[in-house]
Amino acid sequence: MSVLVIADHSNQSLVPATYNSVSAAQQLSDDIHLLVAGHHCQGAADEAANISGVNKVLLADHPVYDHLLAENVSALVMELADHYDIFIAPATTTGKNILPRVAALLDVEQISDVISIEADDTFKRPFYAGNAIATVTTSASKKVLTIRSTAFEAAGTSASAPIETLDSVHDQGLSAFIDETLAKADRPELSSARVVISGGRGLQNGENFTLLESLAAKLDAAIGASRAAVDAGFCPNDMQVGQTGKIVAPELYFAIGISGAIQHLAGMKDSKIIVAINKDEDAPIFQVADYGLVADLFEVLPELENKL
Repeated sequence: MSVLVIADHSNQSLVPATYNSVSAAQQLSDDIHLLVAGHHCQGAADEAANISGVNKVLLADHPVYDHLLAENVSALVMELADHYDIFIAPATTTGKNILPRVAALLDVEQISDVISIEADDTFKRPFYAGNAIATVTTSASKKVLTIRSTAFEAAGTSASAPIETLDSVHDQGLSAFIDETLAKADRPELSSARVVISGGRGLQNGENFTLLESLAAKLDAAIGASRAAVDAGFCPNDMQVGQTGKIVAPELYFAIGISGAIQHLAGMKDSKIIVAINKDEDAPIFQVADYGLVADLFEVLPELENKL
């Protein structure tokens, strides 16, 4: 079987989840091609060529693929579809935008958020906010999968695959890029940080999130938030961790003033070490925490920072 992995990237470099998707693809086949579609994206293609397990990089560099507009990229994938049995993308915003269109055009079902590959046609994926795992078997001739990156190790970088340039241009005229607003922060990116410190409604207001910032500075950590904190206006929604936010699996996760609703747990329970601080000893977060401290966070955080 041959696999086409659709890369998520910024034109200059790959999104880290692409490496995890290649790792998942290696469990299915030794024949793996990586598609880099974008504009002025040679840098991302060069990086892709170094990923272990990738046999060839397909480079489609044209303005119509800039910002990875899903309608145009999915049309490009369909042109290549006859050569591949499996189509994979990371379960990022980009992957979730492109692959459902590919599945519809192929007239097959998509299997989303794959966390385990059991066989060539059998996969595991979470549902009910991660409280249950479905084992899905498909008889489709072509398989379309999005990969939850936290469930697979990142592929290495010892290869030197050839880069093939594609001249195909598919402008469907169905969507156009207008604008984007990028959040600027000195902290590491939330979805790929080694340490994440998340605050919840227990912080009481947005100003108290500065308590997390000083702690994060000492640990070189990203700062996240629960949906309750986001909905209360304490912080912007790009900081939200959970089922409807970002899925993270850092080496160390602090849940501070977070009760631990199932929607939040779905986004962080794969973290290697979980530390919870909450004054409610019955908070659900303590059921998944490796270390739990029942205490007032406003007393504990300054002491913790001082010890660090």
